[in-house]
Amino acid sequence: MAERVVVGMSGGVDSSVAALLLKREGYRVVGLFMKNWEDDDDDEYCSTRQDLIDAAAAADAVGIELEAVNFAAEYKDRVFAEFLREYSAGRTPNPDVLCNAEIKFRAFLDHALRLGAARIATGHYARTRAGDGGVELLRGADRNKDQSYFLHRLNQAQLARVLFPVGGLKKPDVRRLALEAGLPNHAKKDSTGICFIGERPFREFLNRYLPKKPGPIVTPEGRRVGEHIGLAFYTIGQRKGIGLGGARGGSGEAWYVAAKDMATNTLTVVQGHDHPLLLRASVAALEARWVAGAPPAEKSCYEAKTRYRQADAACTLKRVAGSEISVEFDAPQWAVTPGQSVVLYDAEVCLGGAIIA
Repeated sequence: MAERVVVGMSGGVDSSVAALLLKREGYRVVGLFMKNWEDDDDDEYCSTRQDLIDAAAAADAVGIELEAVNFAAEYKDRVFAEFLREYSAGRTPNPDVLCNAEIKFRAFLDHALRLGAARIATGHYARTRAGDGGVELLRGADRNKDQSYFLHRLNQAQLARVLFPVGGLKKPDVRRLALEAGLPNHAKKDSTGICFIGERPFREFLNRYLPKKPGPIVTPEGRRVGEHIGLAFYTIGQRKGIGLGGARGGSGEAWYVAAKDMATNTLTVVQGHDHPLLLRASVAALEARWVAGAPPAEKSCYEAKTRYRQADAACTLKRVAGSEISVEFDAPQWAVTPGQSVVLYDAEVCLGGAIIA
């Protein structure tokens, strides 16, 4: 009997084509739509209703059943609570990283196994490969869409059960396949909002959950140039929304957030994109997770990303002490941000990563 695979279908084109390809390969495919956010689910920002309609229409076109499941409680406990804790502590978390580890590849995987599935599949642009040490996580073939950065916390047990059917394709080919197959969402815009929460004015959204705590905005020399609304609402490297558009001084260039001091509730800003305080030659990180289950060798010739949309940076893994690591870059990196992840690669292989301290 053909292997049963449950595909996480979001209503987008990538997961729909993932289901299509698996069906064509002879798997017994079932679609699963996850609803993970309920607080203000409306059509303006978090269009779960429309996404479910799109997923159902795609499943119908592919010729598979679609089940809807609600993981809102798990999402709130495992992802959103941590998301708010990190912001409250002055860091800038990446909810997609935690969401993948806790919801898409834990709660979803557990549910699929209870349904009798052998494996799950998603529309992520990533690949897996059997290696000497187990399953390797590889970058997606489309380097512009590669999502291995968000998947670096997955372990061997999870990866052994996962298929990434579109990981070897380029995005235009995915849309072409969807169009040729008559999938109604072939031209649907990609989602870029918070994982499962959607696209919305971010500061306004955070303000509903975190209190404002105004304090001084200062230059590195200690000159006060303004007042912030609360350190949780700013991130390193931020340019827009600081409230210093008309303020001048020094070089006269644009202002950027360079540091946050939680003890004194002070926001430090600098002028100029390439100000030295925005550059870091090394980074310390915590809570390291390694895809292979053990850390790689401490050596040079690795590459790293300190944020998703960053070019690869040549680096050296200098120290591994339990779950703490230190990474030294060949060239200083811009706006390295506490709370984000530093993810290491060895060519095409994603080794794992840690949370920037």
